[in-house]
Amino acid sequence: MNTEHLLPITKNAFMKPRVVAFIPAHNEEQSIRDCLEGLADQQLPAGVDLDVIVIADNCTDRTAEVALHCGQDLNLQLIVLKTRNNKKRKVGALNTAWKSLYGDLLDIHASNLSPYQQLYNKSVKAILGMDADSRMAPGALLHLWEGLMSARNIGGVMAKYTMRMPKKLKELSLDDPYYEEKIASGQYGNPFTRWWTHQQKQDMASWLLTLQYNGGSTYVLGGQATLFRPEALHDIVNRNNLDGPWQDDSDVEDMLLTWQLQKAKWKTLISPNARCFVDSMKTYHTFRQQRYKWDSGTIDLLTNSELDIKTKHRWRIWRAQFRSLLDLTIRILLVVLLATSLITAQFSWNWIWVIPIAVASLLNLILAVKTPMRRPIDVMLSGTVISAEIYLWVKLSIFIHIWLDKLSKNKKDGWHNQYNAEKGQTRSKLFEWWFVLLILLALIVFAAFYFRDFFTSSKVVALSAPYLKVGWTILSYFTGWATLLMLYQLWTLRRKYKA
Repeated sequence: MNTEHLLPITKNAFMKPRVVAFIPAHNEEQSIRDCLEGLADQQLPAGVDLDVIVIADNCTDRTAEVALHCGQDLNLQLIVLKTRNNKKRKVGALNTAWKSLYGDLLDIHASNLSPYQQLYNKSVKAILGMDADSRMAPGALLHLWEGLMSARNIGGVMAKYTMRMPKKLKELSLDDPYYEEKIASGQYGNPFTRWWTHQQKQDMASWLLTLQYNGGSTYVLGGQATLFRPEALHDIVNRNNLDGPWQDDSDVEDMLLTWQLQKAKWKTLISPNARCFVDSMKTYHTFRQQRYKWDSGTIDLLTNSELDIKTKHRWRIWRAQFRSLLDLTIRILLVVLLATSLITAQFSWNWIWVIPIAVASLLNLILAVKTPMRRPIDVMLSGTVISAEIYLWVKLSIFIHIWLDKLSKNKKDGWHNQYNAEKGQTRSKLFEWWFVLLILLALIVFAAFYFRDFFTSSKVVALSAPYLKVGWTILSYFTGWATLLMLYQLWTLRRKYKA
C-alpha cells in the first residue's frame, strides 16, 4: 500500500490541542465537499484546532483533487493520503491515516518519530472517524468533545445518525445541466424513495431511543461520526498486537472495535445532542445488501469464539434476534392459519385481535412523531401499520437469509456485495420473487374456489379443526407476548429522549 502526502499536517511548530479527522473516501468526488463543509461549520472547543486527513482510497475519480480544493476554499487544515492496491478497503484506509500519525509497526526498517512528530502526536486529544458521504450538524463536534472529555474512561462517543430525505424529483428541472449528476448523487428521489428513506430513518430513531433509555451505552460506535480518545485506540493496538486500531476480521469493523474497547473497560457512548446526517439506501437492493452486511457481521461477532471478545450488550443483541424470530413465527402462523381457516370455512372474527393492531399502530405513530425531520404523510402512514409492516417483512427476509447462510457456512463478502449494489453492478430479484408469489397466490385462490366442496366437506373440517385450534392457541400466546413487548417499548418512549 502506497501513501502520498499532498500537504503538510500543520504549519506552526507550536502545538495547540487538536482534533484530527480521518475521512476514508472511495470515489467520493460528488459527496466529499458536503462532508468537508459540515466540518468547516463546526464550532471548535476553546483553544483546540481541527486537522483533517482525507484518505483517497483506491480512487479512480477526482476525490483527492476535489478534497484539496475544498480544504483551501473552506480554510481547513487538510491533507490527502492516497492509497493504491489497498485490499482491506475502509479498514486499510483508516489504518493508513493512523500510521501517518503514529508510524507503521510493520515497517521492518527502524524509524523513530522526529521531535516535531512526537510533539504533534501529543497534541492530538481526539480522533474523529467520519464517512465521506456524511455531514455533521452545526455544533455536533463540540457536543462530541464535551461527551468525550466528561470522564477519563470514555473511549468513544458517537453522534446520533439521521438519514437525509431526498428532495422531490419534480423540483429538479429537466433543463438542469447537472440533471444526471444530481440524480446519480441521490439528492432527489421519487415518492417511493422518500417513503423508503423515512422507514430507515424511523428504524434508526427507534434504535437510538432504545440506547438512550438504557443509559446511552452503545454496542457500535458507527463509522459515520465518532470521536475517539487516542489513548483508547493505542490501548486496543497494544492489547491485541495490531498494526492499527481497525481490523478486517469482520464486515462490521466499527462494531468489532467497539467491543474491544468495552472489553478493555473503556466506555462507548452515544451523544444525546450531536447529530450527523447520513445517506440512506435509496433502493430495496442496496438496502438489503447493507443490512445483510451489518446484521451478518453482528451475528459473526456473537458466534465467533476465535476473536475472544464480548460486549455487555450481548444479551440485548440476542434478544433482538429472538424478537425477529418471534415476529417471523407470528406472521407465518397467521398466514397459514388464516388461509386454512378461510379455505375450510372455519374462520370467525374475534374483536380481541384489534388490540395488538392498535398497540402497533400507536407505537409506530409515536416513533414517527419522535423521528427527526418527519413529514406529515409519514406520521399518517405510520398510524396505518402498513408502512411498518412492509419494512418489517423486508427485514425478516434478510433475517432468514442471514441465518440460512450462517447454518450452511456460506460466507459472503458483505463489503464487496454492498459496493457492487451501490454501483449498480448487481440487481435485485425482488420482482421475480413477487411474480412467483403472485402465481402461487393465484393458484391457491383458484384451488380454494374450484375444490370448495371438498375443502368445506365435513371430513376435511373434522380433520383440520384440532390442528387449527392448537395453531390459533399458539398464535394467541405468541401475539400476546409480542404485544407486551410493544407495550414495554411504549412505556420507554414516555421519556423525553430525542432520536
